[in-house]
Amino acid sequence: MNTRTAAQRFADTWQHGWTHHDTDAIIALYHDDAVHTSMPFRPPHQGKHAIADYITWSFSSETDPHVTFATPLVDGDQAAIEFQVHALDNGRPTTLAGCVLVHFDPDGLAVRTRDYWHTTDRHPDPENPAS
Repeated sequence: MNTRTAAQRFADTWQHGWTHHDTDAIIALYHDDAVHTSMPFRPPHQGKHAIADYITWSFSSETDPHVTFATPLVDGDQAAIEFQVHALDNGRPTTLAGCVLVHFDPDGLAVRTRDYWHTTDRHPDPENPAS
């Protein structure tokens, strides 16, 4: 599969899957032996089942997510994709902004992913982000 196609499918599926908390749709993007790291100092999640458990846990306190993924930046068999989520976390407004780095196999499945993200306890005004 073309990496650009795989990366766009990854972004589109994550955007829809996160919006609807559809872990099954998201996990279909990963190779069985994939490794995912969420933030640099957390231990990696190894294998599709561990990644699915992490995603399910991540969604557990979140409601009403509004998710956007940017157009992927692709180089060789890798992509970088920015994302932003406005949601309620245990009823409190929160915004998560980050980037996922994805390495794809020849079939277009993610074999290695790494997230970098940050959260804030509010929904910034897009015209005045410092507000």
